Amino acid sequence: MSGVLPDRLAPGHPYPLGATSDGLGVNFAVFSANASRIDLCIFDERGRKELQRMPLPECTNEIWHGYLPDAAPGLVYGYRAYGPYDPKNGHRFNPHKLLLDPYAAELTGPPRWTDVLFGYRVGGARGDLTPDRRDSAPAMPKAVVTDNAFHWGERRRPPTAWEHTLIYEAHVRGVSMRRDDVRTHMRGTVAALSNPRFIEHLHKIGVTALELLPVQAFLQDKFLVEKQLSNYWGYSTLSYFAPEPAYLRQGGPNDLRMAIRRLQAAGIEVILDVVYNHTCEGDETGPTLSWRGLDNASYYRLVPGDERYYINDTGCGNTVNLSHPRVLQMVMDSLRHWATTYRVDGFRFDLGVTLGREGQGFDPGSGFFDAVLQDPVLARLKLISEPWDVGPEGYQLGRQPPGFAEWNDKFRDTMRRFWRGDAGQRGEMAERLAGSSDLFDRRHRRPWASVNFVASHDGFTTRDVVTYARKYNEANLEDNRDGHGNDYSWNWGIEGPTEDPYILEMRGRVQRSLLASTFLSYGTPMLLAGDEFGNSQQGNNNAYCQDNAISWLDWRQAASDDGRALTDFVARLAAARRNHASLRVNNYGNGRQEVAPGRQGIAWFDVDGTPMTFEGWHDAEGRTLAVRRMVATEEGMDITLTLLNGGHEDVVFVLPDEGMAWRMLVDSSRPAAPAEQVHGHHFNLHAHGIALFSGVPRSKEHS
Repeated sequence: MSGVLPDRLAPGHPYPLGATSDGLGVNFAVFSANASRIDLCIFDERGRKELQRMPLPECTNEIWHGYLPDAAPGLVYGYRAYGPYDPKNGHRFNPHKLLLDPYAAELTGPPRWTDVLFGYRVGGARGDLTPDRRDSAPAMPKAVVTDNAFHWGERRRPPTAWEHTLIYEAHVRGVSMRRDDVRTHMRGTVAALSNPRFIEHLHKIGVTALELLPVQAFLQDKFLVEKQLSNYWGYSTLSYFAPEPAYLRQGGPNDLRMAIRRLQAAGIEVILDVVYNHTCEGDETGPTLSWRGLDNASYYRLVPGDERYYINDTGCGNTVNLSHPRVLQMVMDSLRHWATTYRVDGFRFDLGVTLGREGQGFDPGSGFFDAVLQDPVLARLKLISEPWDVGPEGYQLGRQPPGFAEWNDKFRDTMRRFWRGDAGQRGEMAERLAGSSDLFDRRHRRPWASVNFVASHDGFTTRDVVTYARKYNEANLEDNRDGHGNDYSWNWGIEGPTEDPYILEMRGRVQRSLLASTFLSYGTPMLLAGDEFGNSQQGNNNAYCQDNAISWLDWRQAASDDGRALTDFVARLAAARRNHASLRVNNYGNGRQEVAPGRQGIAWFDVDGTPMTFEGWHDAEGRTLAVRRMVATEEGMDITLTLLNGGHEDVVFVLPDEGMAWRMLVDSSRPAAPAEQVHGHHFNLHAHGIALFSGVPRSKEHS
């Protein structure tokens, strides 16, 4: 912009919210129902010196707005909001605190921790009731006016149907920090996501969608900084529109756009993990960075009758008030921003139950769900909900609305317990293999609604599930009190790393069986990054604050003999799922329908080859199971048989006599064994092993 700043702003327009350049100037619009005045503060390009402060001259329908002529993209700015400082009635206005625009699309960097970031006098006798009158601007990040122009070309998003989807959950930084084939300055940035060798690796194991832990700008929480730890996962959002500056190199937001474009060109969708349930400002003792200072009583759900305090259904100090139309608009605008200006393919919603809470609790017909599902842009994307929070009746697995998939933790726990050899898991195992129809077969939902995983960022890696009987979170400096209390894990004889060949063989087999179960079940498989080559977090099941080798993927393990062998095994599983339609049906009805004379889509058998009986299903000591699945395709009939032995002894299965000739495709006990024809009607399956077969009617075997 020109060197001389005007003394006042033109009226401008109340829409769109945020800072919008029209080529001749910039329009500023920000919501606050309770402010009495809002000032726009202009800074130098480094964000260090405040150059000008001008009141937004107009307020239309609670939107404050103004227009700055001759301003252009690159302008650095923030806000100050005036109004009552009255925490007991929900108001925390303090014009001494510079505020980040909730719609900021780019940030100058992170905040610098100091007590001046708090709206109240830290350590004062009246706690958060006394305002702090020091200027927070020197410690605050500022917003940067952006130009979202980017040449995407003619290529469209990868058209991957849900039933063909394989999700790979990864952390932007952790996936590349230990990759020797990535230049040092690019490690830990979004640029490394499109490294050709990484994409080649994803193709090998059949990945169709890369799900990234939060990339929206987040806060390095004060309590972690003081411990010299890090908010590694990023679930503490500072801006819903700006990418995390630490993940970018020199190109700004376009670094992320370029990575997404290259991944999509390789046929890999990009799904973002997003956190709209709470913000980084925490409870009443937290800092004043944006929403709290602009309109605390509107942006957050406060305790009725004592608005000094926050409803905390998230366990993170505050809860975003999605019942307010302007707050819901902010979330919807944010989602469309990422869907259009970054062209992402979907979203995974952290603590999705919180997003669906209305005044009386969780409602699958809440305003949030309705708004997303009617939106012509968002409704076509892949939408995944984490179906729980810590509030009242916070566990809602299977109750998200049609159109959303859900993280299925019952799948995770059942798989771990079955392959550990626990009693009473046979019926549960069957439900999970069949796509958890007990949870999702309602309201015309499809099997893909169940996102099946045995490990995720939150908890043990799959290798650690078979290596540790308890958690080892001491590095988190919380006296090992944090993290899950029961991971349904087992060490198979020795706690932690060992050179014992018997234990290593058993761990490897159970690890392969866990992974195989994910690929061979109806639903959408999700693989934790690194599980395909045996990555470990040294027994830490809550590595949210470990920005180091504990969390970073160990690509040396991937290059080891064991790592390559496991990767090859996972690639075989992915190929089997891709090649056999009977492993990825798109309708629950297929299992109940007769797809061939006298043959239903799913049939269950006991170890002796006879159909499962009522008594068999309810035998708590039963640890074996066989399932034959069949589906009609354009090429004919696709038939597969899966044998499972969750017990501690080897078992000889009698293969079901349905006039089939069986060909063994994958055996977790013999991971390198080639596919081979089974002669006779018996198959020896080792303890804690799983095997997959394809079937051909004997009448067609030699045709």
